[in-house]
Amino acid sequence: MSQKCHSILLDRKGNLLSEVATLSFDFPSGHAIPEHMHPEDQLVFASAGVMTVRTSQGIWVVPPLRAVWIPAGMRHSIRTAGAVSMRTLYLIPALARKVPARCFVMNVSPLLRELLLHACHSPRLHKKIPAEWRLIEMIVDQLAIASSVPLQLPQPRDRRAARIVDRLIAEPGLQKTLERHCKDCGASKRTVQRLFVAQTHMTFAKWRQQLRLLHAMQLLASGEKVTSAALEAGYNSTSAFISMFRKQLGKTPGRYFR
Repeated sequence: MSQKCHSILLDRKGNLLSEVATLSFDFPSGHAIPEHMHPEDQLVFASAGVMTVRTSQGIWVVPPLRAVWIPAGMRHSIRTAGAVSMRTLYLIPALARKVPARCFVMNVSPLLRELLLHACHSPRLHKKIPAEWRLIEMIVDQLAIASSVPLQLPQPRDRRAARIVDRLIAEPGLQKTLERHCKDCGASKRTVQRLFVAQTHMTFAKWRQQLRLLHAMQLLASGEKVTSAALEAGYNSTSAFISMFRKQLGKTPGRYFR
């Protein structure tokens, strides 16, 4: 059952305590944070390790030195792969108007990284304190221009397509044709293909390719070698995985995680 968290920025009477609050945690690999929601906008930064954020809309994988933006009121759960150093900022919703009101993974520039780590030395940042307000403004400016990273996996709403999705998420390397999946879910191949394009804006083949890429990233973060991660994720060869990884993210897996 999803948990609604109390505001970290307001007291019980609704009075504003601060414009920004921060939390820092270190989690072991495989740690799970159950589904919950916050009344504030939330920036979750992985200074080490990989996080997987899941909402009703999809799945986002957050590698090291990337961050995920979670708008206020969005129900989400988080799971770690590898030891994760998590740094979180909570912002009053009106503060970051220029940041898209949707969940997405962003690149964290060296400047933004230092600003975030510096901010997390203080549990709260206040507008009335000039030095803290200047820090808030710089962070918000950097968030507004941060580039997004294609590390999301949209979730189809239709129950037939969702059954296929659940099966593949449970076993990403499953070598099973779409025709066989369609028989199991009670829909035609044409119907399922149409549903994926309409509800995820991806073809089924592209969606499964993205799932395998994200799963391989989680395995790499947990310490798996490139070859074993590629094969377990469903790739036919290590070279095919490295090629797809470079095409999507611009670097080989080894360089990306360094």
